[in-house]
Amino acid sequence: PIGHDFCIISLSDLMTPWDRIEKRIIAAASADFVTAIYNPRSNGRYWQINRLIELFRKERSLETPIGYIRQAGRDEQQINVTTLGEFDPQEIDMFTIVIIGNSQSYIFDENHIVTPRGYYREEKNEDVGIGQDIMIRSFRTIEGELKNKNISLDKKWALLHAIHTTADFDMENILYTDERAVEKLHSEFVNGNVKTIITDVTMVASGIRRGALERLSIDVKCYLHDERVAELAKLKGITRTQAGIRLAVEEYPNALFVFGNAPTALMELCELIRKDKAKPAGIVAAPVGFVNVCESKHMVKPFTDVPKIIIEGRKGGSNLAATLVNAILTFDDAEQLKPGRDV
Repeated sequence: PIGHDFCIISLSDLMTPWDRIEKRIIAAASADFVTAIYNPRSNGRYWQINRLIELFRKERSLETPIGYIRQAGRDEQQINVTTLGEFDPQEIDMFTIVIIGNSQSYIFDENHIVTPRGYYREEKNEDVGIGQDIMIRSFRTIEGELKNKNISLDKKWALLHAIHTTADFDMENILYTDERAVEKLHSEFVNGNVKTIITDVTMVASGIRRGALERLSIDVKCYLHDERVAELAKLKGITRTQAGIRLAVEEYPNALFVFGNAPTALMELCELIRKDKAKPAGIVAAPVGFVNVCESKHMVKPFTDVPKIIIEGRKGGSNLAATLVNAILTFDDAEQLKPGRDV
């Protein structure tokens, strides 16, 4: 289990103040050390191990392996292997040593924990190019720094893409996804039920990976420069992006609609949904700015039958909207944490 950097922490506060011990626990957990615990519990010191587990659960996946051995090296020796999520501090006493694995540790053959030397135990795939290799390593770095380790794979895949594109960990707080939205939309594309993506501006369309579109036979359309748009916008007194969405809905009412710039376009789609003129397969709502941006995103949420991915608040942008679409198109790579297939 100790195949990489590790530390040892005593939970005895007889000689060391507890606040200092707690700082050490937080440092070890956040730095991804394999961590061995001695003096874990006694009759008078019963709560410290519970607090340690609470702190580790904030930093590590609940699947992190834990091994604990009681009466090590004696005839009464007992070895147990479990996970951070299943660990029961009540089974620990002063004769027990606890070892908590790091993010790469895994349970082998039920009764053993293995921590590989290094963070990439899988063999290098010759099919992975330089660009994809960098992206894979970036995603692993991001995953290791997430505050919430226990979100669903569906949302995590979108979140990793969002942070990778923006280098902004605030995405953990502002990325909203309906339950299984990424998975559902991916399935719709794979099954051929959805063949079209509509974007509010051309920059969003430019960021969606061409290889993924070709692989799934998907068309991306932006009506912003359609010759009919300027005339319709002038006639109705609306923005060009609004006019583009009106035209798009007439021709592709069931498409995936993606917004990375224009809140007025998103608001237009919401009105068309309310009038039963549009039934989108899904919505990616990531307009950016200061006027009507937050309101446009609030307007989307009541449509509970439409899978949605939303960047809440003022933040957003074409690159962010595009990367969320890429997350949808490559969701089958999420379980292996292997992004960038189409880079």
